[in-house]
Amino acid sequence: MSKLVTIYGGSGFVGRYIARRMAKQGWRVRVAVRRPNEAIFVKPYGVVGQVEPILCNIRDDASVRAAMQGADAVVNCVGILAKNGKNTFESVQAEGAGRVARLAVEAGIGTMVHISAIGADANSDSDYQRTKGEGEAAVLEHMPNAVILRPSIVFGPEDDFFNRFAGMTRLGPILPVVGAETKFQPVYVDDVAKAACMAVTGGAAPGIYELGGPDVNTFRTLMQDMLKVIRRRRLIVDIPFFAASILGGLFDFANAISGGLIPAAVTRDQVKSLSKDNVVSDGAKTFSDLGIKPVALEAVLPDYLWRFRPSGQYAGIKESAKNLRA
Repeated sequence: MSKLVTIYGGSGFVGRYIARRMAKQGWRVRVAVRRPNEAIFVKPYGVVGQVEPILCNIRDDASVRAAMQGADAVVNCVGILAKNGKNTFESVQAEGAGRVARLAVEAGIGTMVHISAIGADANSDSDYQRTKGEGEAAVLEHMPNAVILRPSIVFGPEDDFFNRFAGMTRLGPILPVVGAETKFQPVYVDDVAKAACMAVTGGAAPGIYELGGPDVNTFRTLMQDMLKVIRRRRLIVDIPFFAASILGGLFDFANAISGGLIPAAVTRDQVKSLSKDNVVSDGAKTFSDLGIKPVALEAVLPDYLWRFRPSGQYAGIKESAKNLRA
C-alpha cells in the first residue's frame, strides 16, 4: 500500500499545492481542515480515494491525533494573518504547531514538515512573528529532525497579496501601502510545495530553510510591477508607520466590537511586521541547498492578474489591434 501523509491546512493556499504534488508522487493524502465540505476541490488531485479532506481542529488533541492515524508523515501548513475568535496567534501558530509535533512523536511518526515564515522570532514585538517563532521552537522540542520552511511573501493564482492590491486599484486613482520601502523576496507557491515534498520524501536534510525568490524588491517596486501587468496607472501613497498603527488600532477595535463581521483592512500587528524587511538572511539554508531554482515573479504574475486589466482577457487582443493600425 502507498504511503500516507496528513497535511494540516491542506486546502489552504500553500497546502493545496503540497497535496497536489504528493498525490502525483503516488502518496495517499489526508487533508485535515476545519471545513472539509469546502475542501472537496482537492479530491481530483489524485485517483478516486487517493486525496481525502477530513475534519480537524488544530486546537484539539483528539482531533489532531485522529487525523494523523496511520500516517507516515505530517505537514503543518496552518497559519493565520489575523486572530479571529478562538483562533488566536497563540492557539494556532504556537500551540497548534507544537501539538502536531508532540502527537506525531506519540504516534511513532518520524517525518514532519512545518511551514513557518521569514521573520519568525520568539522575541519579536509582532504577535504574528513571535508565535511563528514559538511554533518553530515547539516543533523542534518534540521533533528535532523536523524540516521547517520559512517562505517570504508567497505568490500564485490564489494569493492574498497581489490579488488583494490589484483589486484595490479598481476603487480609485490612489493605491495606499504601508512600508513602501520594506524589502520582500516573493516566492512562487509551487516552489515552496516542491521543497515541502522533498522534505517529506527524505530529499531535504533536517533544519530550517529560508525560501525566497530570485529577486529582492521594495514594496513600492512590487506594486509598480503589478500595475504594469494589469495595465493601470495609480499613485502609490506610502502611509507612515505611526499613522498606519493608528488606523490599525481603529480597524482592530471595529473588528472586535462587531464580532469579526467588520474585517480589518490592516491590523496593528501587521503594521509591526511590515516595518521589517522580509528577505532571506545571510548564512541561512535556502533553495540552493535543495537544488531548486526558484521561479521569477514576472514569469507567473501575468498568468493570473490579467483579470484586473481594464479589458480583462481581451487586453492582449486590443493591444495587437493597435499595432496593426499603426
